[in-house]
Amino acid sequence: MAGPSGKKEKVDKAGPSGGGKKKKDVKKETGLGLSVKKDENFGEWYSEVCKHEMIEYYDISGCYILRPWSMAIWEIMQTFFDAEIKKMKVKNCYFPLFVSPGVLEKEKDHIEGFAPEVAWVTKSGKSDLEVPIAIRPTSETVMYPYYSKWIRGHRDLPLKLNQWCNVVRWEFSNPTPFIRSREFLWQEGHTAFATKEEADEEVLQILELYRRIYEEYLAVPVVKGMKSENEKFAGGLYTTSVEAFIPNTGRGVQGATSHCLGQNFAKMFEIRYEDEEGKREMVWQNSWAYSTRTIGVMIMTHGDDKGLILPPKVASVQVVVIPVPYKDANTQGIFDACTATVSALSEAGIRAEEDLRDNYSPGWKYSNWEMKGVPLRIEIGPRDLENDQVRTVRRDNGVKEDIPRGSLVEHVKELLEKIQQNMYEVARQKREACVQEIRTWDEFISALNQKKLILAPWCDEEEVERDVKARTKGETGAAKTLCSPFEQPELPEGTLCFASGKPAKKWTYWGRSY
Repeated sequence: MAGPSGKKEKVDKAGPSGGGKKKKDVKKETGLGLSVKKDENFGEWYSEVCKHEMIEYYDISGCYILRPWSMAIWEIMQTFFDAEIKKMKVKNCYFPLFVSPGVLEKEKDHIEGFAPEVAWVTKSGKSDLEVPIAIRPTSETVMYPYYSKWIRGHRDLPLKLNQWCNVVRWEFSNPTPFIRSREFLWQEGHTAFATKEEADEEVLQILELYRRIYEEYLAVPVVKGMKSENEKFAGGLYTTSVEAFIPNTGRGVQGATSHCLGQNFAKMFEIRYEDEEGKREMVWQNSWAYSTRTIGVMIMTHGDDKGLILPPKVASVQVVVIPVPYKDANTQGIFDACTATVSALSEAGIRAEEDLRDNYSPGWKYSNWEMKGVPLRIEIGPRDLENDQVRTVRRDNGVKEDIPRGSLVEHVKELLEKIQQNMYEVARQKREACVQEIRTWDEFISALNQKKLILAPWCDEEEVERDVKARTKGETGAAKTLCSPFEQPELPEGTLCFASGKPAKKWTYWGRSY
């Protein structure tokens, strides 16, 4: 049955039958619908969307409560990723939240990179601790003293561990739900190998899993590439990443990272093994992580002026079934049809729920479930009951279709696949429309002001990148390298760096970022 355009309707006061003598009390809901449009005030829009059952603001700035609607998304991604890394013989573990200062400060470059973000425990009750204890911003220095204890010979390698945990990074400005918070959930993998070749291979295997999370589950297009020396993980050898882009703000988002740490941490923490010839060698190490930031990227990419749009693969409710009874209609028959529809879909492995609340109008329910982003709505009214059909309404594009109940399950499965594919394709086209290839500094500044994802020839010098940051610093943040894509366009001989005029070595994505 056709529904309203998303605005809150006057709620019927009648009971389920539509003709009851006594008026029912109806919940007085206010604020259904967003007060700002995505294109007009992106920050306010994002905040409003997140507050609608995704998060709740906490009384400590930068900390957020993850409500079941968002936690379910995290659990679905976790289930996929955990199964995949177990195929790679990675085992789960858990290390403590606390870090001693001596261990944390052992790797100089590493602690310098994280020092401003480290939170410290300084008291126990009213007494000062003799030695302050840090709360982990990441776990390299937590775990590696024990790697040196557990790894003795070549038969102890490779060592592949992962933990699902929280971390705390305290110092920052402009907290943003999911994207930039003081505490967040993530997984962090830490592995050790006998050879660099093994480490290099795993870095890319993990990066491909991160691409799949974004593109196959969240329907968000990403670029796989190498971070610059300035942007790589502090203390590591090199960093690879998947980078997303938000067209509305013209900002890149580092989606997930897979680092080769080289042998630097092995040297600091004395992680050595005896090879087959009896020689003492240092291990090669990797670390890799993705976090609840993924959810924020998904919201920013797909949400619209009605609220969330969830890709079917990560939606805890893929289909919502709503009865649309009219006055004097067979309300109980419609309700029974809704329940039977949900049962049929659920038995086929589709995550479906019915909304039989009788103190809200169908129109209010439409708007509420649209706000929550459920991919597909099914409406059942008197005419549908009579014709043994249902009406489907897609969240991604609003297309409505009447389908026979006899082919319901097959049709819904097909629709959910189409929605997932369409969401990715729409996002990809929007991202591609923002990519601008430039050759000169003036073209760079023009593209930056137009919120473009800039692909530029670069000489790959750290000082040049620092200079670009300094020259573009402003209220909206400085431009920096996002990544140098693995799939490099052709670089004609004689091409010069857009910023320095020196011979260019590669194509690199530049822009402002979160």
